[in-house]
Amino acid sequence: MLRRLSLQYNSFSGELPPEIGNLAGLQILNVAGNNLSGEIPSELPLRLKYIDLSANAFSGEIPSSVAGISELQLINLSYNKFSGLIPARIGELQNLQYLWLDYNLLGGTLPSSLANCSSLVHLSVEGNALAGVLPATISALPNLQVLSLAQNDFTGAVPASEATCFSALEILNIQSNRVRGKFPLWLTSVKTLSVLDVSGNALSGEIPPEIGRHEKLEELRMANNSFSGKIPPEIVKCRSLRVVDFEGNRFSGEVPSFFGNLTGLEVLSLGGNHFTGSVPVSFGELASLETLSLRGNRLNGTMPEEVMGLNNLTILDLSGNKFSGHVSGRIGNLSKLMVLNLSGNGFYGEIPTSLGNLFRLTTLDLSKQNLSGELPFEISGLPSLQIIALQENKLSGVIPEGFSSLTSLKYVNLSSNEFSGHVPKNYGFIRSLVVLSLSDNRITGMIPPEIGNCSDIETLELGSNNLGGPIPSDLSGLAHLKVLDLSSNNLTGAFPEDIFKCRRLTVLLADHNQLSGAIRGSLAELSYLTMLDLSANKLSGEIPSNLNTIPGLVYFNVSGNNLEAVSGEKKKSPRTSSGTSQGRSSTDTNGPKLVMFNTKITLAETIEATRQFDEENVLSRTRHGLVFKACYNDGMVLSIRKLHDGSLDENMFRKEAESLGKIRHRNLTVLRGYYAGPPDTRLLVYDYMPNGNLATLLQEASHLDGHVLNWPMRHLIALGIARGVAFLHQSSLIHGDIKPQNVLFDADFEAHLSDFGLEKLTLSNPVEASSSSASVGTLGYVSPEVVLTGEATKECDVYSFGIVLLELLTGKRPVMFSQEEDIVKWVKKQLQKGQITELLEPGLFELDPESSEWEEFLLGVKVGLLCTAPDPLDRPTMSDIVFMLEGCRVGPDIASSAAPTTQPSPV
Repeated sequence: MLRRLSLQYNSFSGELPPEIGNLAGLQILNVAGNNLSGEIPSELPLRLKYIDLSANAFSGEIPSSVAGISELQLINLSYNKFSGLIPARIGELQNLQYLWLDYNLLGGTLPSSLANCSSLVHLSVEGNALAGVLPATISALPNLQVLSLAQNDFTGAVPASEATCFSALEILNIQSNRVRGKFPLWLTSVKTLSVLDVSGNALSGEIPPEIGRHEKLEELRMANNSFSGKIPPEIVKCRSLRVVDFEGNRFSGEVPSFFGNLTGLEVLSLGGNHFTGSVPVSFGELASLETLSLRGNRLNGTMPEEVMGLNNLTILDLSGNKFSGHVSGRIGNLSKLMVLNLSGNGFYGEIPTSLGNLFRLTTLDLSKQNLSGELPFEISGLPSLQIIALQENKLSGVIPEGFSSLTSLKYVNLSSNEFSGHVPKNYGFIRSLVVLSLSDNRITGMIPPEIGNCSDIETLELGSNNLGGPIPSDLSGLAHLKVLDLSSNNLTGAFPEDIFKCRRLTVLLADHNQLSGAIRGSLAELSYLTMLDLSANKLSGEIPSNLNTIPGLVYFNVSGNNLEAVSGEKKKSPRTSSGTSQGRSSTDTNGPKLVMFNTKITLAETIEATRQFDEENVLSRTRHGLVFKACYNDGMVLSIRKLHDGSLDENMFRKEAESLGKIRHRNLTVLRGYYAGPPDTRLLVYDYMPNGNLATLLQEASHLDGHVLNWPMRHLIALGIARGVAFLHQSSLIHGDIKPQNVLFDADFEAHLSDFGLEKLTLSNPVEASSSSASVGTLGYVSPEVVLTGEATKECDVYSFGIVLLELLTGKRPVMFSQEEDIVKWVKKQLQKGQITELLEPGLFELDPESSEWEEFLLGVKVGLLCTAPDPLDRPTMSDIVFMLEGCRVGPDIASSAAPTTQPSPV
């Protein structure tokens, strides 16, 4: 008699046959990790003890008949498409110990009848749409050790009796819900807790001193709420703590010195709060500390010497504070350090030579300070360095040639300093270089032709120096170049004839030089160009009429030359600026202004349009704040993002918002305006997107067997996302959290990528000022290297896009897989087995294997695999991806206003 049926992690498809109910002696049924679909048969073997259907594509409701299998001890239905309610009859399973229902489409509430499952040890319902409050009776489960309710819509609960509240609970995870109000006091009575995660909710007020009851607590995660006041000293009673994450709240006062008593701490994250004063001396006792983040506070004083003795530190982030004095020479003692970010402070003096001892360092950011003197040559001996950010200081001397020995170097920003000498010729040997910014210095000589050997370079900024001579024709060979800034120098001669070979160029600035000759008509072949400035030169002749054909050009300036006439008519009226707010503020003449870039509305109208930011007008909740629907009296509808308290000061916020408002592309959500008022009110105004997001669209498609999304529509969505990300990268910005929830659709179902550039508006963290983001992504979409380093890069964006692309094509969510097999491995396995049809999402079953669309689909899958290469250096750039996806669609385009284009969003 068959007792165990184990078919997990194969390639079975189809439905679970109802005949399985005839296996009367079956005790274990495990079909996890296949591609099974349909509903669960209403009749299952009555002697089952273990049923695992996870990581498939089952749908429909969970049958209440499962309650008739009285011997069940384990049910795992995670990572499927189950919908409806959790059956109340599950409460009849008194032998049930493990219940996993994670990442389905379940709604309703958590049934109170679960309190009858007296043997329950592990209950997890992460990633559903459950709402309401926790039933009071569930807290009395005597054996419950793990309760995970993360990523739902729960609003909290108060147990009936704290005396019997979760007497055995060890792990409680309620992150990313809508729990509001004060810290739930009943939690302090759960003395068995080892992990408590309440991050990403709407909790406020102070942390109660009773938190000290948790003597067994190892991880305390409370990030991204609105907690305020001071951290209670009773927390030191939690002597087992390894992780404390209080980032993104409103804590104030001095950084508590009593943290120094928690000698087992490995992670201490206090960034994005309102702490003042200096770093406590007691932090020197935290010998096990690996990550220390104090960024984005109001700390002052000199560099904390106590921290310099923490030899296990791998990440030290003190950015965006008010520290001053010299950078301590003892920094060189931190031999395990990988990320050092001191940017946005007031440090002065020379950079210590002891930095040369940090052989594991990958990121060095000392930007936006008052540092002076020459760069220590020892920096050139750090073999792992990938990012050197030293912009906006007073550094002098010659540009160091030794950087050419750093084989992993990708980003060098020495702009806005006092460097002199020549651009080193041997920089042409830094083949990994992606960004080189030397603008606003005192560099002389000529641009070395050897720079043309930097085959991966995307941004080359040499503006505002004293460079002379011609522009080397070798630059025309930089196939990946997107931003070229040669403005405000003394360059002479004609513009390189072959510059049009830099097909990816989006920004070309050569104004205020001594360039002569004609404007070349070949510039029209730069189809991605958005900004072209050749003003204040000695150019002559006519403006080529074919420049009118550049589809995305929004800034065009050729003033101050010897040009005779414009031949032909420009497609867009020339602009000398883009996205500035001058003359477009609208509110009362007194007080802060709601600044709109191209519409005239007032703050009062906006408050009325959101019904005073009423809860019912909330469109979404993100880690950056709430997004409200605003319906104005004239019929206009906008989206208003209200940022969490603790943003930048008003002047910095306005500056960053103005910059963000200049980022305009048809596949990006465009900032239409902003508001910054005391004490901490920060609003961002966007277009309203009436057709939801990609995650919702994919869910709807799964319910309708994919028929709402045919291949041409999926291709257009993928291409739109790719173009949006590519434009960000061309603008030296990183998204950091690409996922379906951040892809929004307008009335014509055109894709718009959202949630970019917000880190700069919420935390004073200039480390990513030009090319990175503090966001570290979302589980399932984040690249492996980000998990290790916490650092977002363009390559990380490419990886995340690849995961989204594979999900869009296959219908498989990345969280549907086990630790041993992810979506990338699954796709590769199907290709290796030749089981191409297993990759098809139901809406694509109609594709004919002999058709061009079939070939296009396979090309799309291969693009997704290229994007998710394990080695970041093996991944294509986003511009390459756009090129490949455009090549995927060899069949006829569908008629849609969302037809592929590189035009920016209308201003």
